[in-house]
Amino acid sequence: MQFWLIQTLNSLALGGLLFLLSSGFSLIFGLLRIPNLAHGALFMLGAYLGATVLAQDLPFWLAVLVAGLVVGLGGVVVERLLLRRLAGNEQGQVLVTLGIAFILADLCLLAWGGDPIPLAAPSGMRRPLLLFGFAFPTYRLAVLVLALIVALLLYLLMERTRLGAMIRAGVDDREMARATGIRVSYLFGCVFFLGAALAGIGGVIGGPILSAYPGLDADMLPLALIVVILGGVGSLLGALVGSFIVGFLYNFGTAFFPDFAYVVLFLPMVLALGFKPEGLFGRVRT
Repeated sequence: MQFWLIQTLNSLALGGLLFLLSSGFSLIFGLLRIPNLAHGALFMLGAYLGATVLAQDLPFWLAVLVAGLVVGLGGVVVERLLLRRLAGNEQGQVLVTLGIAFILADLCLLAWGGDPIPLAAPSGMRRPLLLFGFAFPTYRLAVLVLALIVALLLYLLMERTRLGAMIRAGVDDREMARATGIRVSYLFGCVFFLGAALAGIGGVIGGPILSAYPGLDADMLPLALIVVILGGVGSLLGALVGSFIVGFLYNFGTAFFPDFAYVVLFLPMVLALGFKPEGLFGRVRT
């Protein structure tokens, strides 16, 4: 009983963390058509920035805000100066974002060294929470709640605001959106800022669970790719559902089949590509 409860709660917490990472990735991929392979590096950079802020004895949520703003603004600079010049050149975009990922990884190694840097959870969430007689880290449940709040806020942004309507129009038909007077380039900047900021915020939120360490980007990016493929490109609901599916597969697959953990994890992605290439909640593009 204890094993199942702990693994389930850990899977939910990991799913919430993956949503913070993959939701921005899905939005960027859905609107800009850019397979941003630097997204995992932005997550890692956010974790390191959060560790630096926390080292100054500043509040945890200030670290979240700083990392989100810095990483988001950095993403806008990259989009405007590099990726916008490669519009329509998918191979060039892949190579550029992959190169940026390597550069960020080396810069993080140079600035923070090769040792893992743990991030302390907020002081009010460090004591364990008793559930059904079992102790469970309070912070992991807080990550799940935070992810659901972010999902709700993103839904309201996309479905209840004028900016969200323009973004959805750009996702459905970029050329038609331009023809109706929508500033698509402005949308690109907003979406890239939002996606990059979510990655930076996710890095700080995930820091108390994962720590900041070299290679964190390479560990998280494949998980985000699987989430987006399963859920559907550009679908927030797909990102949410896919995140929890991957969270459960990753935790229980590692626990029951440690030698075949990657088979358990990647098999759903292969099946999705074979039988439903647009993803669970994606739409076929015409």
